[in-house]
Amino acid sequence: MRGFQRAPRIHKPLSGKSLTNARADIRIAVDAMGGDFAPASVVQGSLEAVRHRPEGLHVILVGPEDLIRGELEKLTGGGKFSWNDGLISLLHAPDIIDMHDSPTAALKAKKKSSIAVGLRQVHEGNAAAFVSAGNTGAVLSASTLILGRLPNVSRPTIGALIPTAKNPCLLVDAGANVDCKPRHLYEFGVMGSIYAGTMLGIPNPSIGLLNIGEEDSKGNTAAQEAYRLFSGGQLRFVGNIEGRDVLSGNCDVIVCDGFVGNILMKFGESVPGFLKSRFTQLAKKSVAHLLVALLARNSLRSVMKDLDYQEHGGVPVLGVQGVSIIGHGRSTPKAIMNMIFRAEDMAIRKVHQQIEESLSRVHPSQDQEPR
Repeated sequence: MRGFQRAPRIHKPLSGKSLTNARADIRIAVDAMGGDFAPASVVQGSLEAVRHRPEGLHVILVGPEDLIRGELEKLTGGGKFSWNDGLISLLHAPDIIDMHDSPTAALKAKKKSSIAVGLRQVHEGNAAAFVSAGNTGAVLSASTLILGRLPNVSRPTIGALIPTAKNPCLLVDAGANVDCKPRHLYEFGVMGSIYAGTMLGIPNPSIGLLNIGEEDSKGNTAAQEAYRLFSGGQLRFVGNIEGRDVLSGNCDVIVCDGFVGNILMKFGESVPGFLKSRFTQLAKKSVAHLLVALLARNSLRSVMKDLDYQEHGGVPVLGVQGVSIIGHGRSTPKAIMNMIFRAEDMAIRKVHQQIEESLSRVHPSQDQEPR
């Protein structure tokens, strides 16, 4: 999953004894074959994760055992760190789902894929979370089929963080569901509100519905009916927001269907490359322009960090009975490490359980819901 996203560790952290107890023996299943640079980047990122979290984090690398073992020995051979000291274990999964496979067909044909085997570890209680930078559609489908949907969730969704002029906001749906009914959009708002409150530490997050105008009569039928649901619900709904408002930071959670959300995310992905290109062109014009570019370099790097997917690592699948994180196909070791940390935090904070409890309280009744 691509897009402009921000570092995951921006919420108010747990502290003291509660943090130590919560992190006792957290096991994260990691798809060792997911991503363009697997298994090398995944293995290296997993090693970095347990190096930074030696107090209870355990990584289960899932995939062809010989390939994973070879990478581990290559990266740790002759060093002080040993991969087989209890912080990392291997789980054999001979089948590989690549980026070009049809998600549904691949899951049926490759029942022993690293994605399916890893998610079954979560379903069976052997792992607290699953992480993959592999085929987004396959991870989403497998998460739904293997982990199952939470009660009152019509469709699981993907949430992604967007940097704004103030604080990061959460965009849901970022690409999981291209056609949505009003009920789906309302559920996305509920799940996004819980995630923003729990993971980002935002009390009573504000919810905005992405539309082509501020008035409640704007947009298609689904948007108009969703507006009515939000207005009559218990969330802090601030109304419709337009595309020009996305980066303002006046909204904590932005709700839209996955068709619009994914286009927005892909557009955002192009911004860092565009800015770098323009600065390079500026520097070539003259010595004076070169000096300006050099002086602005540190500020540019700071801005680029906010837009760097590696700082965030991945996006959560919301609405399933467990923790599942989907990463960028080009995930580096740093991105893999941050994906693992995000999965660990979601498991500790029991985000999916909070979503289940909230939906049971605030879901619109059948007589309120538009047909």
